[in-house]
Amino acid sequence: MRISVIGCGYLGAVHAAAMAELGHEVVGVDVDRAKVEALSQGIAPFYEPGLPQLLERNVAAGRLRFTTHYEEIRGCSVHFIGVGTPQMSQSGAADLRFVDAAVEAMIPHLGFSESGIEVIAGKSTVPVGTAQSIAQRVASTGAFVVWNPEFLREGFAVKDTLEPDRMVYGLPEDPEIAIRAQRLLDEVYEPIIDAGTPRLVMDYATAELVKISANAFLATKISFINAMAQICDAAGADVTALAGAIGLDERIGRRFLRAGIGFGGGCLPKDIRAFQVRAQELGVGDSLAFLREVDRVNDTVRLGVIHTVRELLGADYSSARIAVLGAAFKPDSDDMRNSPSLDLARHFAQEVASVIVMDPEAGPVLRAQGELPFEVAQTIDEALTGADLVLLGTEWAVFRQIDPTHAAALVKRKIIVDGRNALRATSWKAAGWTYRGIGRR
Repeated sequence: MRISVIGCGYLGAVHAAAMAELGHEVVGVDVDRAKVEALSQGIAPFYEPGLPQLLERNVAAGRLRFTTHYEEIRGCSVHFIGVGTPQMSQSGAADLRFVDAAVEAMIPHLGFSESGIEVIAGKSTVPVGTAQSIAQRVASTGAFVVWNPEFLREGFAVKDTLEPDRMVYGLPEDPEIAIRAQRLLDEVYEPIIDAGTPRLVMDYATAELVKISANAFLATKISFINAMAQICDAAGADVTALAGAIGLDERIGRRFLRAGIGFGGGCLPKDIRAFQVRAQELGVGDSLAFLREVDRVNDTVRLGVIHTVRELLGADYSSARIAVLGAAFKPDSDDMRNSPSLDLARHFAQEVASVIVMDPEAGPVLRAQGELPFEVAQTIDEALTGADLVLLGTEWAVFRQIDPTHAAALVKRKIIVDGRNALRATSWKAAGWTYRGIGRR
């Protein structure tokens, strides 16, 4: 099948490569010429495990190409929209200008599918009601709209696209059109569906709400355990033992119950804010009022780390050198959007003598940005050398595997703050370190 993917950022590039891997002929469209040139050479413009191999293989096979020209989508049967929906700086609402621009640019080139049916499949995270609006705008072209949200985890995006835990189709109200659109999507995803992946069919609004409500729930779960970590600190309890105990309740589950310095990235922070704004517009703002507290707790955890660092360094705080391990908001990614670790590094850089940051993938991206308020180390040993305090901000495997005895020989003072509760506290203490986790005795 001939497929187009509009927007070749994180979501679009992965989806385009994955659809080509399934055997389709795919054209990716993006207005960023530099990005298109890199992708056309099989080069991923960001770090995502498995993506470079997928790009290289399918570009070389001729199944995958990238362009800045919208006219090249003509004749495709399915057009996936994967552009970004960033947060508006003033209101917190989702900024739909990239979605709107993509739709307007597509319209002159719709209605030319050789298959007799043409579908626009939205994958971007959008406010409820967007799919219906797009359907009205493209009605004269004969193209149908479906909403097919993504559920990608950075670091696992290739696997999540090719082996998803569910497929969601938001279909038009007209039963006949809905059946035709569903059959076309089934053809696109045939190998995935044949593998037994659950396919959930619903209306536009419900499909749009699936993704954003899932993100709101995950953010709530993270902030809940971080709030419990604050209680544990005050009461002398251990949040890791607490999380293990309540996580065994199958109604709760263990995942996303690791206390730490909070969530970041390009999805959870903006999505919970945009969700609140959309609820207000629908006249039911009070129903999501709790998300304001979820957001507040997420910020409070970082303030707690700042107080902890000040307490541990005492009178030496202003003259200290702090090593921050991690800049990406999560491991296996170079995405630094809303990164708690990077936020803390920037904060400490304003208050202490020096800060040095090390991240195996985000580090080179930081160095390319030019002037920074902190140093960027190329190796872990470089970051640790002469440090008065070490802060683990991103739980990369290479950080979890650091030998505490080796690290002790490099630092000036053996103090570590485990901002992700990812280290074995007993090993670090046995090596003579002052260890402080989040909500751990």
